[in-house]
Amino acid sequence: MSIICGLPLLECVYCLACARWAWKRCLHTAGHDSETWGIASAEEFEPVPRLCRYILAGYEDDLRHPLWEPPQGYGLDPDWLILRRDYNETHGRAPPYILYLDHDHADIVLAIRGLNLAKESDYAVLLDNKLGQRKFDGGYVHNGLLKAAGWVLDSECDILKELVEKYPNYTLTFTGHSLGSGVAALLTMVVVQNRDRLGNIDRKRIRCYAIAPARCMSLNLAVRYADVINAVVLQAIYTRTNSFFMDDFLPRTATPLEDIFKSLFCLPCLLCLRCMRDTCIPEEKMLKDPRRLYAPGRLYHIVERKPFRCGRFPPVVRTAVPVDGRFEHIVLSCNATSDHAIIWIEREAQRALELMLEEDHIMEIPAKQKMERQETLAREHSAEYKAALRRAVTLSVPHAYSPSPYGTFEEQEEREHPDRPSGDSSTGSSKKSKTRESWDELIERFFEKDESGHMVLRKSQRKDNA
Repeated sequence: MSIICGLPLLECVYCLACARWAWKRCLHTAGHDSETWGIASAEEFEPVPRLCRYILAGYEDDLRHPLWEPPQGYGLDPDWLILRRDYNETHGRAPPYILYLDHDHADIVLAIRGLNLAKESDYAVLLDNKLGQRKFDGGYVHNGLLKAAGWVLDSECDILKELVEKYPNYTLTFTGHSLGSGVAALLTMVVVQNRDRLGNIDRKRIRCYAIAPARCMSLNLAVRYADVINAVVLQAIYTRTNSFFMDDFLPRTATPLEDIFKSLFCLPCLLCLRCMRDTCIPEEKMLKDPRRLYAPGRLYHIVERKPFRCGRFPPVVRTAVPVDGRFEHIVLSCNATSDHAIIWIEREAQRALELMLEEDHIMEIPAKQKMERQETLAREHSAEYKAALRRAVTLSVPHAYSPSPYGTFEEQEEREHPDRPSGDSSTGSSKKSKTRESWDELIERFFEKDESGHMVLRKSQRKDNA
């Protein structure tokens, strides 16, 4: 066709398409993903920098004589450290972690370290997965991370149960960075499914903070567990006048973790090719793929740069429970991997928290009004969570369901039988299958089909009612 017309039409169309793709990619900044989200408050964001320091403390051999302590310290009392597990004790089944009893904040914290590039066992956890390999609670999860989470629960179940029962007013927090964030998120899901193993702990006492999270669960699970799982993503926005900018690549790329680390030495090429490939896939098709993994839970996005401006701006923290537009675009960055570091995340999170507290101090908010604001925040989060569940159903996300205004059958059953165990975690769906069977039995008992095929009340029931 190019020869007949005398003009290279196909080549021109191809070049224009490539130019349009490159232009949109250059204009897309990290802040676009969260520009419609709400601003996080100091009360809800307060645990983030503190938990980052707890994760950092897991790298120390002796907390009484720390070697890499940040300027403000770790904020831990060595006497309150319950246990520490290193690679020799985990046998490579899970990353190292610490269990800390935080009396100052009424919290039981299990903090899991991130990926160690020098340890083959960490790679083994990452590589133990294939697309759609492992199902859990009606969705898909990363197989290796789920195995690591199960190992941690089996190992520390007794001591966690003892602490939960001894301190009934304390929260149980799982936190981790990078590889540890995926283990912590899936560990939270396993604990929620097996609350009877921890003395029937209330779901409201369980929470998770995944720092720089890995994509470890399908979209329906990421939204469904957003009431207990929180993910923190640090990204500053690209500026044309300054070549330094941040963009944490791990929560954004849908490339399987095993493929990323198999191609570690050509990671920029891999991310660029994946970026071009994902551009050609409609978002509707991505949402309807039940095996596609996403960053877990409620997202907190730390943004500290504005497009086309010089210098560094005060960090702003935005939060939401997104369904579509859940960090689906890779922002091209020369520091995509270095800014994934927990040290930098802790620093920027602390700066953001200090600015929030300073603003509250300037406004001189009374204590009573602060309590009212916390109650309002809890209601807003609950409403946002339910709206996200409905949004997932609207977008036809596989295995998503909308919350009932009257509560689910399981919730009613739990209220009537609070001492009943919560079920088995191997499939996460045995209780739901029993629920469906019981509803089918009830329908068959009270209703029957008439000649036209419609469901009507059985004659025996009509006589009883009469």
